[in-house]
Amino acid sequence: MAQAESVLAAAQAELRRTQDLLAKGFVSPARLDETQRVVAVAEAQLASARAQGEANADAGTDVLQAEAQLALARSATAAAEARLAQTRIAAPADARVLSRLVEPGQIVQPGRALMSLALAGSLQLEAQVDERYLEQLQVGQIATVVADAFPGQRFAASVRSIAPLVDAQRGAIEVKLTPQQAPGFLREDMTLSVEVETARRERALSVPVAALRGDPDATSATVLLARDGRVEARTVRLGLRTLDAAEVRDGLAEGDTVLLGPPLAPGSRVRADTSAAAVLGARKGQAGDAGTALTNAMGR
Repeated sequence: MAQAESVLAAAQAELRRTQDLLAKGFVSPARLDETQRVVAVAEAQLASARAQGEANADAGTDVLQAEAQLALARSATAAAEARLAQTRIAAPADARVLSRLVEPGQIVQPGRALMSLALAGSLQLEAQVDERYLEQLQVGQIATVVADAFPGQRFAASVRSIAPLVDAQRGAIEVKLTPQQAPGFLREDMTLSVEVETARRERALSVPVAALRGDPDATSATVLLARDGRVEARTVRLGLRTLDAAEVRDGLAEGDTVLLGPPLAPGSRVRADTSAAAVLGARKGQAGDAGTALTNAMGR
């Protein structure tokens, strides 16, 4: 019985310590539930030991012996119920199970993850942004998001938070965004492209990113032009950019014919197909067009 009393005292001390840590935010409510179950088991075991001692004592009457046996049975039932409670798993909040990491009947150790949950509530998007753009980012900025699986269904979001630390291995910073109206096709761990508006110019000269030769993220690049039926290489200075287009600050003039497709050697003869350029020109001036309101593409 002395051993059962010491076990109960230790369990109660651990419960008080856990309650104090929970109040300070160092442990989760699940840890408190586990500690309370340990105390309940210890109390049941102590009651069982006391009942067993009373049952073994020479009470002198059959009534006392029967009462001791009844108390022993009740304490055993309480211990079994406490152990049964340890087999029940309760989610901390309404959620959806994403993955199960254990099998039914498997023995697990305290602290091991049993399943992965997606808590109910508003969706949150995470983007890894190159640290070069950190100076341009601010909470509340508007963003445009497109899923690789649904490229034709863009939706709006806003910057919710910017991580205080930079990932040294990737040279990136984590940015969290909140969709203004989340589309129904969004799924956990879906690959998204995020375009955050960090600056705006109402009128700008732009070229498709596919036309840039070299590093498209650099401040300058090379483009191929069609001039008098021959290919000419031109270095251009770049400004704002989107996922699809880049602003040209210097090196091109409106009306220049920029070549897309496989690279050609400068001086080669070429006959440009301007039908696609005519389509792009017809879009000039519309709201959201890359030629009239450019934004910076921040990351995925």
